[in-house]
Amino acid sequence: MVHINGATKSQRVAAMFSRISRKYDFMNTVMTGGAHKRWRRLTAEMATRGLPSGPALDVGTGTGDLSFELARRPEVSWVVGVDFVAEMLALAQIKEQRLPAKRPIVWSLGDALTLPFPDSTFMCATAGFTMRNVADLHRAISEMARVVRPGGRVVVLELTPPEERYHVSRLLARCFSYLAPLLGYLLAKDREAYTYLPRSVENFPTAGALALLMANAGLKNVDWQLLSMGLVALHVGEVT
Repeated sequence: MVHINGATKSQRVAAMFSRISRKYDFMNTVMTGGAHKRWRRLTAEMATRGLPSGPALDVGTGTGDLSFELARRPEVSWVVGVDFVAEMLALAQIKEQRLPAKRPIVWSLGDALTLPFPDSTFMCATAGFTMRNVADLHRAISEMARVVRPGGRVVVLELTPPEERYHVSRLLARCFSYLAPLLGYLLAKDREAYTYLPRSVENFPTAGALALLMANAGLKNVDWQLLSMGLVALHVGEVT
């Protein structure tokens, strides 16, 4: 798949996630060995720990897993999970009926590039495996910062291209680029979607470059940690 940008990317990404929505959770668990649950739990903790109580926002919430983790945090009063794929939000609502959240969750259909919320609404904003899929990364991060109140946090969990010095990680990423399309074909019956996945990682900024983008979007004290042998990055920035 060629690298795509702008409105074309948004349309293709929306169509792709609509198509694979019912297999999304299953494929996440298969391809990460279940580690995505631990990563999201850590993301929710880093987003909220030590902050005054308030509402939390999850951007690109998909089927809602990160929203549910935020709803478990004692600092959070309620959660908004926003996504631009209605089929994913419908599955999140079904999941909530089966496993009620500890805090109220509002599911909202919306675009990460034009978040439908006033300035300084939330204590924090998270994005789990969302930023690779947006058409304008700087704008998406700026929008997250806009809707978070001063003193709050913007937290981004994302797959990341391994840096040169991480030889094992680079080898694993190369294996993943071959394995993901095969698993997509065999288990989700969608080779195209799971060919896009490793390509989107290859085209995404490194952890250091993403930290600079977050700082350029106005966030302060941006820091990050690498998880799972450098294949996943968790970035935290503060809103002033």
